[in-house]
Amino acid sequence: MSIYLQHFALKREPFSIVPDPDFLYPSHQHRQAVAHLKYGLDREGGFILLTGEVGTGKTTLTRTMLQRLPAHVRVAYVLNSKLNETDLLASICDELAIRLPKSKNLSFSKTCIDALNQNLLASHAKGQKTLIVIEEAQNLSADVLETLRLLSNLETNTHKLLHILLVGQPELLEILGQKGLRQLNQRVVSRFHLLPLDQSELSNYINHRLHHAGAAGPIFDRGCSLVLFRLTKGVPRLINLICHQSLLAAYSLGVKNVSPDLVKDASVEILSGLDNGKPNRSNNPLIAGLLVVLILVSVFVFLPRNTIDSWRELIAINESKNYDDLLIIEDLATDLVEQNISPLTATEGEMIDLVFTDTSNPLVNLLAAWSIESSEVYSTEVFSGIAATFGLQSENVTKAAPWILNAIDRPGLVVLDEGDGLPKSYLLAQLNEDSVTLITKDGEIYFDLEQFLNRWTGSFLYLWRPYKGIDLLMQGDSDKLAMHWLQERLSLGGDGIEKVITGGRYTEAVKDQVIEFQRRHNLDADGIVGRQTLMRLNELFDDEIPRLRGIAN
Repeated sequence: MSIYLQHFALKREPFSIVPDPDFLYPSHQHRQAVAHLKYGLDREGGFILLTGEVGTGKTTLTRTMLQRLPAHVRVAYVLNSKLNETDLLASICDELAIRLPKSKNLSFSKTCIDALNQNLLASHAKGQKTLIVIEEAQNLSADVLETLRLLSNLETNTHKLLHILLVGQPELLEILGQKGLRQLNQRVVSRFHLLPLDQSELSNYINHRLHHAGAAGPIFDRGCSLVLFRLTKGVPRLINLICHQSLLAAYSLGVKNVSPDLVKDASVEILSGLDNGKPNRSNNPLIAGLLVVLILVSVFVFLPRNTIDSWRELIAINESKNYDDLLIIEDLATDLVEQNISPLTATEGEMIDLVFTDTSNPLVNLLAAWSIESSEVYSTEVFSGIAATFGLQSENVTKAAPWILNAIDRPGLVVLDEGDGLPKSYLLAQLNEDSVTLITKDGEIYFDLEQFLNRWTGSFLYLWRPYKGIDLLMQGDSDKLAMHWLQERLSLGGDGIEKVITGGRYTEAVKDQVIEFQRRHNLDADGIVGRQTLMRLNELFDDEIPRLRGIAN
């Protein structure tokens, strides 16, 4: 064991960029991605897509899924996507241990495909499934993609013989959207786009990896997650690189904990290559002035009243136009924020006003909509904790389309553009066909729907009540209590759905019932009981659930 690991009493390297399934952080997004991959495998065959930006954890997620596959699923794992048609076929046959016969009259491609087809038929007869996984699939040529489409045609009279998982960057979606590849695109049975971590997940992500590496407790100080999110935008690979560099810096200094300042210092070398061509902000008075204004706004917005005097020094700096050391200014603002609360959201270019009077706190108003009394709340962590004690779960959508509000049908916090560059949050209490009702410190205010949508930034924070912590059910799951609850809800929904014998398992018959329920209620009919389906089932039988659109229809 290295001295570096001994210094922190760690058994393993916690922030390696090697895609180790043991370190996969089970965020809500990753659980959803695994569910989509599993759903695709449960289908009779076809293409499955997993896309995401560089460093978001696609490979780690893929290897985690492969590690958990049942024994009857065979896998051909192709890492090199820059192959021609014949090399790809040879790689697939090699991965599946298919011996190719010698043939002088047939092309190599024909020989491979024939051998593969015979092997798949034999495996299918034994009850086995076959999965081909191709990493970096955005590099596949059109000819190779066409070859994969032809492979997906291998079938019996009733079953497809191949599942093909394409893992790639967002460009893959653009490639498959081309007219010449529409036949392949139409054969995608499941797709998921992996996004970076939310700011609210970042601290748990760090501690999760430290725990699996053997740490007895937190090593990164409170406030590091805010700095890391600002530096990385939630990309796991960048988080790992900076955290690793931060631990090395802490070791070299002989300290046991990592401070926000140490994170910023350690990030300079990691991120220096990303800033090429950008102007030096300390030498640009306009950029410096804008930065200070933003810092002042963030401090003013996020601090409670009893610390307002703490930022007078920043105001004085701004008025004096002395921007010689913007890092000092930024550190002062960051420290003030970290000593008190975290911002409700840290999406770029968007801040939520949390300077409340005694009756204007939208977080308190949202809890009150669920008949929960609370004193002032200044962070989503505290807000979520209070909600959780009442069996509620908070969800935050940052770029919602207008129809999402109708689909969720719960009151929530919205952020409106006030026209002065300072977005402000309100409780959206009611949604009608042509108007909305917002709650402010002065009581209810009304907006024309079109006017509201023009000013709404797409941010929506809401609460919902899952059934005993269950946020996802799908075919193959086994949970007697959850299945009893689901069967009760489906049979009482007035849709003519009758109870079936399940033995506590999510069977094909239950999936068909769920699909029928989803179709009748204008939900995505995928047979997966996810958040929207659970919410719809809840609101049909719980009169105490607050709704945006009034009485359930």
